[in-house]
This record gives sequence, structure tokens and C-alpha cells, in this order.
Amino acid sequence: MNPPESSAIRRIDEILPARETIEGAGVHLRRAFGNREVPRLDPFLLLDDFRSENPAEYLPGFPWHPHRGMETVTYMLDGLVEHEDSLGNRGVIGSGDVQWMTSGSGIIHQEMPRARENRMGGFQLWVNLPSSQKMMDPRYQEARVAKGVTAKVICGEVSGVRGPVRDIVVEPEYLDVQMAPHTVFEHGVRRGHTAFSYVLEGRARFDKESGEVVEEDNLVILRDGERVRIETASSPVRFLLVSGKPIREPVAWWGPIVMNTRRELEVAIEEFQTGTFIKQRT
Repeated sequence: MNPPESSAIRRIDEILPARETIEGAGVHLRRAFGNREVPRLDPFLLLDDFRSENPAEYLPGFPWHPHRGMETVTYMLDGLVEHEDSLGNRGVIGSGDVQWMTSGSGIIHQEMPRARENRMGGFQLWVNLPSSQKMMDPRYQEARVAKGVTAKVICGEVSGVRGPVRDIVVEPEYLDVQMAPHTVFEHGVRRGHTAFSYVLEGRARFDKESGEVVEEDNLVILRDGERVRIETASSPVRFLLVSGKPIREPVAWWGPIVMNTRRELEVAIEEFQTGTFIKQRT
């Protein structure tokens, strides 16, 4: 027997305004969520919004730093990010591009933002890895921009269209959705998966029953259910919609290193300090 519609559609659990913070060598950004929300948004750890038109707020960038035990997902809207790492990889991602970096056993890299047409900005999402995958070999997946889409599928599937990023442990779905005024968007989300949305521009209702309108720079944490329903009134909206399978394991977190125990963190920090952080790939 199918559940009643009220339980099938995900309701709003809470709305959180993004908060200003500074990271890297002095990059100003808005943090939609971070360690305050762990483990509430398991398997997700952090979402940063680094959109800016002021070069002083982003040019310092993120110089060389380590990662272990987690994944970073960089999605660019404007400008460029030049990246380079300890495995010899280097490149540039630009407007509409995605880089899904699995740090695994350890990687040291840097990310340096650059403007294009006086604009620079995007988002970085951190995703936890389960204990069985924390020491896997590091890897990258990069996806270049596709033109003429209303819902960009970064990871997951919408109406038979699969995103270019695949084979990720926590079965994530990551969508960039744009809606015109007076429209409705309904989309299935696996029951039991964590789901949230972040409003980039405009405003919309994410909960028909409450009627609450969510405006830009706000995170919407959604309760469990089988699908989401978003509706616009007289204004358009653009938002990220992200979901994934919870890991339900202990989280020990120090800066860019995310493990399961304090001892594992201590080992990682010691290895970084002694130059043995990067593991040889077999």
C-alpha cells in the first residue's frame, strides 16, 4: 500500500542562513553548513559558496594543503580555478565545470581562483568516505559544461538523463535547477537518503503545506520522504539539490582531514609533518 502523499513528499525540517567565513589564505565565502551540522547531514560535511565580484575576496586562494578520508566536489559558475596536486595532476576548471576529487589515502593540492569577465564563483561540497574507503587511492573525475539545460545533472539522474560523475560510494545526487515563475518541480529522492537544497538566486516554496518561502543564500534541510516538490510564484529561482546515502560512522575531523577516530587523525597529521603523508600507489 502506498503511503499518503503528505508523507511521500519531503517537508522542510529547518532553514539555515549561510554564514560569512574566511578560509585558505584569506578567501571570503558563505558557509551553508559545516561541522556544526555533523552528523545531521551525513554523509555530507560542508558546503561553501564562494561567489564574489571582489578580487580581494578570492585571489589569495587555497595554497598547498592536505586532504585524507573524504571527497571534495568543486562546481564552477563563473571564472576559473587552477588546481595542482602532489600526484602531478594540474589543470583548470571553468564556468559550468565540475571536479570530483577523492582524496582517499592522502593528497596535497592547491586551488587558485581567477576571474573571467570580472566574475568568479562556485561551490565546494565535502563528502565523507566510509571507513572501508578512507585509504583508497586518490582519484579525480572532471565534467565539462553542457549547454542548453534547465536542470544540470552533476551526479545522479533526472528524466533519464544521467550526470557525468559516477561510481561514487555514497550514491549522491547533485542537481543545479532553474525554474521560471509559476512552475512546479517534483523529483524523486530515495527514502532514507539525506537531502538538502541551497538557494542561489530568487525564491520558492519548498513545502506546500507550510507555505514558507525560501530566499537566496539559505540552506533547506529536508525531512525523509520519497520526493521533493518546489513551487515558484511570481519570481524565478535557481537552487542546488543534493542527496546521498548516510554512512552512519563516527566522524573525527581536523581541517581538511576526515577520519573515524582521533588516533587516525593524529597519524595523518604526523605523516604530513614528517613527509610520509602521500602513499605510493600500487
